[in-house]
Amino acid sequence: MAGRRRRAEAGAGRSPALPARAGGDPELDGADDPPDGPGRRRIMLAALAGAAVISATALVAALLAWVPGRSEPAGTARPLTPAEADRVAALRVTNLRDVRAGVRVTVGAGGTRTELVGWIDWARPLVYLDVGGPGAGADRGLAQATTSALLVRPDPAALPTPARPPLVPPADRWRMRDPAGGHGLGAVRDLLIGLGAARVDPPGTDGRWLRHDSVDGVPVDVLQAPLPVPGDPRPTLWLDADARLHRLTGRLADGTPVTVELSRADRPTLHPVDALGGRPGQPRDLTDDEAERLAALPARLRAVGGAAVTATAPLGPSTTLRGTGTLSWTTSSAYLVVIEDGSGRRTLRWARPGQVAEVHRSPDGPATPPTPVPAALLSAPARPPGDDLDRLLDAALRAAVRAPEGAAVRVREDRLADRAVDVVEVPGGRRWWLDSGGLPRRLELRTGSGVWVRLDLTPGRVPAGSPVSTSR
Repeated sequence: MAGRRRRAEAGAGRSPALPARAGGDPELDGADDPPDGPGRRRIMLAALAGAAVISATALVAALLAWVPGRSEPAGTARPLTPAEADRVAALRVTNLRDVRAGVRVTVGAGGTRTELVGWIDWARPLVYLDVGGPGAGADRGLAQATTSALLVRPDPAALPTPARPPLVPPADRWRMRDPAGGHGLGAVRDLLIGLGAARVDPPGTDGRWLRHDSVDGVPVDVLQAPLPVPGDPRPTLWLDADARLHRLTGRLADGTPVTVELSRADRPTLHPVDALGGRPGQPRDLTDDEAERLAALPARLRAVGGAAVTATAPLGPSTTLRGTGTLSWTTSSAYLVVIEDGSGRRTLRWARPGQVAEVHRSPDGPATPPTPVPAALLSAPARPPGDDLDRLLDAALRAAVRAPEGAAVRVREDRLADRAVDVVEVPGGRRWWLDSGGLPRRLELRTGSGVWVRLDLTPGRVPAGSPVSTSR
């Protein structure tokens, strides 16, 4: 969906998308990762420069101190040298520089241990894991997490031993999970994400060198040193000469033993699930054609009249709402039956800009809104929009009145129901999925917890006599 040209005034201060290296694989080299903003780039450049200086200093010091054929006796612990302390200080920024790594995590021991296999992306940041082991319990299955949200896809029938998750995650059955800070999946998430930082840490003064070792053929020093990550204040680190961490042992915040093994060469581009923003793209400013399509959105919505809609709204660890119904831009109203996953609780919602009416229905009632509209809903008192599903419906209705204001960004090209769409993000944490004709096929809204709720739309005339074809 290329436009006539990129708007010159909108491109100021942004870097153009870089093509993948010839013969390279963007899944492995990160060429399709979204570019960072100018401030982020300055931080990264400063961090990389600092890490490079520290790594070079540590390497020179190690070469000067090394004597062929001589090694420290096993078990002869000693204080860290300044060069070793500098390497520990550069550990977290080196992880961010490397962007991603494969991980294998063991929490606990014996018959109660939980094993997790997958990847950590420190730049986004994003954790993607397959959870197994004899102690996995209800956590068995897949998990994805950011700094603000944890989503799980339970699978009690999964094999006991975890394996690498599918690179493109399944689209269904994801739900929010309480991070339960200090233990479990939440603690593993915090530890893995905490191993990345944008700046070199201050060198510690009370670390200990324990011994030489190797991990997968890579020579490492085994050190015990303070690290500013959640959990054990002095974990044991397997660190190579370039400040790359290969293994960590310690304890989570609740005292449970944990071992983290990093595979530095296993670093594919990760695909967040839809509720965490969807697959990565290369955000850029709109072309003139794309900007014109966005500006014409209100007129197109009024012309098409309405849409059949389905809503998916993960609102909390125990609350995922799914809705089905119709929306009319002609009468500025939406009418849905809303079902809560798990409990099966059902409500009917009638939404208009700035107000919502709601009545409860039988849990075994129909999955589509009944016609005619029940008298109880027509007489129910209206209230302001409450949850994020209300806010999503409100944003969809108001879109027919005024075009989005402020700078918009094309996040990526995508496909929805075998239709090519442009995903355009506008101020207010909203994303419109627009087809080539400028009609919306999906509207997403970012919630306070960093999760995206969505409204899938099938534009078309609302049939005469349907609940939203006349005003309430």
